[in-house]
Amino acid sequence: MARIVVDAMGSDAFPTPDVEGAVWAAREYGAEIILVGDENIIKPVLAKQNTEGLKISIVNAPEMLTMEDKGENLVLKARSKDAKNSMAVGIDLVKNGEADAFVTAGNTGAGMVTALFRLGRIRGVDRPALAPIFPTATGTCVVLDIGANPDCKPENLYQFGILGSIYAEKVRGVKNPKVGLVSNGEEEGKGNELVKGATKLFKTSKLNYFGNVEGKEVIGGKVDVAVTDGFTGNVMLKSSEAVAKLITDKIREIIKNGSILTKIGGILVRPALRQIKQLLDPSEQGAAPLLGINGLVFIGHGRSDTLAIKSAIRVAKHAVDVKVLDAMKSAIEESLKN
Repeated sequence: MARIVVDAMGSDAFPTPDVEGAVWAAREYGAEIILVGDENIIKPVLAKQNTEGLKISIVNAPEMLTMEDKGENLVLKARSKDAKNSMAVGIDLVKNGEADAFVTAGNTGAGMVTALFRLGRIRGVDRPALAPIFPTATGTCVVLDIGANPDCKPENLYQFGILGSIYAEKVRGVKNPKVGLVSNGEEEGKGNELVKGATKLFKTSKLNYFGNVEGKEVIGGKVDVAVTDGFTGNVMLKSSEAVAKLITDKIREIIKNGSILTKIGGILVRPALRQIKQLLDPSEQGAAPLLGINGLVFIGHGRSDTLAIKSAIRVAKHAVDVKVLDAMKSAIEESLKN
């Protein structure tokens, strides 16, 4: 049985979505859940849930990391041996072998820094990368990095490609995933010096390298893994989310303010619109994996609801079940021999 640690103090509306999502996931997926956080806040919420037959426990962590924790203050809290915040305590459970994966909807930067200091990196990985799943015309695409590393070297992108390829294969079920480099043109030779330098590494690798891809190719489903630096990836993510929201909001507005025929049409297409909303809803994926860390860590939106927490636990459990961490370690180890 996979043991998943859930940061009960993570979401903006903690601990209700975190606890309710954890209970829902425990019931549906059969995972063992360890809730970490202030037990005086968690217990009343958990007591309202039907937990009969479920394996759910609480580990007390009276402190929490917030958006106010930055710079040196964050580093001190992230690496202190005596840290009592929910992220540090939860990640230590993974480090000590008492749990298999950690899920949080807390401060992304705090989650990354805490995981890096307490778990360390996979041997051969210089920097970890956040890798969310983008919906595409043909399915999904793993995009990395989307914010952990604004400035990268070609070697970093190459490592991202290896990690993303293994994740797409093991967790997403994609056989021999196609890996592309995000650039401002499809043709080889396009892109900045970072892309050109990374191209040389990808071309001589054992990855199923597709070549350069523009944003439209990523959304069009041309590749299964899209590799970029954290600055570009974050812009892609935020822009995609904004466009998706704009489209759905405009459709609702047009239907609401339209003629009787438009309103009737809106009713008829409602099932299709519901499917599109589900496709674009980040709650369906729940959280993005932090790849390259020597442990399984998943970080979600602060605005995560119950469904998002449940989904994050589902993805984390699956990653545990398919032994994705071992596969990434082996792939990186093999790359060091080349």
